[in-house]
Amino acid sequence: MWKNAAVKSLGWFAVASVVAGSLLPLSLRVHAQKNAGESLPVWAWPLLPPGTPAEPAAKPTGEVKHVPGSSASYTDKEIPGLFLVPDWFPNEHPKMPQVVAVGRAPGVNACGHCHLPTGMGRPENMSVAGLSKGYMIQQMADFRDGLRKSSEPRFGSTRAMIHTAQQATQEEVEAGVDYFASLKPVKWIRVVETNRVPLTKVGALMMVVADTKQTEPIGDRVLEVPEDLEQTELRNPHSGFVAYVPVGSLKKGKALTRTCVACHGKDLRGVGDVPSIAGRSPSQMTRQLIDFQTGARNGTHAAMMKPVVQNMTLSQMVAITGYLASLRP
Repeated sequence: MWKNAAVKSLGWFAVASVVAGSLLPLSLRVHAQKNAGESLPVWAWPLLPPGTPAEPAAKPTGEVKHVPGSSASYTDKEIPGLFLVPDWFPNEHPKMPQVVAVGRAPGVNACGHCHLPTGMGRPENMSVAGLSKGYMIQQMADFRDGLRKSSEPRFGSTRAMIHTAQQATQEEVEAGVDYFASLKPVKWIRVVETNRVPLTKVGALMMVVADTKQTEPIGDRVLEVPEDLEQTELRNPHSGFVAYVPVGSLKKGKALTRTCVACHGKDLRGVGDVPSIAGRSPSQMTRQLIDFQTGARNGTHAAMMKPVVQNMTLSQMVAITGYLASLRP
């Protein structure tokens, strides 16, 4: 199985927690590969170590927010809400069905809150734009039936998906997957090979840059961070992510993925209900590979993946997911 380097803590700083599936800002500075005493890489599951106290989150003031190029406006109270999706560019996508735009309180969060109206999502969740209807319906059933969990039970986005899948009606599931299946994925992640990266910390279930003036060795990581944290927190679908990978990862990853084309297609953009893996979040893909290994993820599609990942090392995962993220989706 895989192993990672031990943690070197530079001090803890609060900035993110999960309450009822909602992401609230708190953060933790890390100079690390994983949390002390844990085997899961913190860059793939960005969480505070158990028992670490969180600083109180800043309270919304009602300030009106805008993003470049949009005439829309939302307050800082509305943007984090689970039942209202900030739709900054409504002309760039089809009309969202109710379950995507506002959900159904109290049990069904608006799908677009996490996955965004574009379906491209963020590192803590899955990019669902353009995935097949059959694949997404099966995944919702797996979440509902306990066949798809997380290797880290505290991970809020997976918990939220399980809860939503258990509460949603079949009609709501159908409406959501029809919408996301109709979308065309866009280039959302810029991949950079490097030996050193900006100093990072744990943010709201994603890694964020702590200090642009300080750097650290990348180690054996894919470090996926927002291009512009402020715009990411505003849920701006025009502001993507950069994924730093060790030098040589793309060449190594290309070689390692040659066998993936047998199921995922020659361009790795999926075949039928086998999903696209090109241009997707490397953090999310790493979590899924590990979840297949640990048995946290089961079901029809998992049965095909388990033999593939059984002996895969973390170093191989870094190269594979970094390369896949670099491709056109």
